[in-house]
Amino acid sequence: MKDFIVIKIGGNTIEQLTADFYQQLHLWLEEGKRILLVHGGGSTISSLSVQLKLPVRKLNGIRVSDEKTLDLTRMVLLGKTQPLLLQKLSEHSLPAIGLNASDDNLLVGDFLDKKTYGYVGEIKTVNKKLLEKLLTTHIGVIAPLTLTPSKQWLNVNADTAAADIASLLNATALYLMTDVPGVLNNGKIVSQLSLETAHDLRNQKIITNGMQPKITAAFQAFQTGVEHVSITNKLTTTGTLII
Repeated sequence: MKDFIVIKIGGNTIEQLTADFYQQLHLWLEEGKRILLVHGGGSTISSLSVQLKLPVRKLNGIRVSDEKTLDLTRMVLLGKTQPLLLQKLSEHSLPAIGLNASDDNLLVGDFLDKKTYGYVGEIKTVNKKLLEKLLTTHIGVIAPLTLTPSKQWLNVNADTAAADIASLLNATALYLMTDVPGVLNNGKIVSQLSLETAHDLRNQKIITNGMQPKITAAFQAFQTGVEHVSITNKLTTTGTLII
């Protein structure tokens, strides 16, 4: 999709978004860019899981999800995190629309590995026509959930979901936003990250499980043709650029 930008925002960073974030969105809209925000909600899901005595387990940075965890995830993403982000965009006079997988088969996927992760999926197809129409006038805000062809809901890691959508729709750019300015090595930003360097940093335990899905997602998008992929805490700075 031409002039299409995908931005992943962690649920715990929504309250921390600064004025320059919203200003950049305004600028891109004025330039005719189509923008899709993919939001997480992991910290709230974990907190509520503990309160409800549900297991909190991550494997390779991916939340293992039984049926109860899946239900809680849907509640948090669609009932709390997405409305909060839409409210923030509205407060900054940005036209935005909330979306989810069930909107006209917007996101269709399949189990990632049911035996290992439970009700966790990966996105296989995106309703491009619907997004093209909606993103002409609005910023899209979508939860990282997908539906199987048999209409089973599945949780999707938010970084993976953003990369899947960016790859499937040939996005111009993918920004994986986090609460740090990029991939850090001894407190310094790794300005450019190749696959070889990423492998070395993993072996040195500098890239750990929490960052692993983000790195994997970033390279997946880059290797499938997304021109600009970066990990950053600001849209106005490059952070770590995938090369």
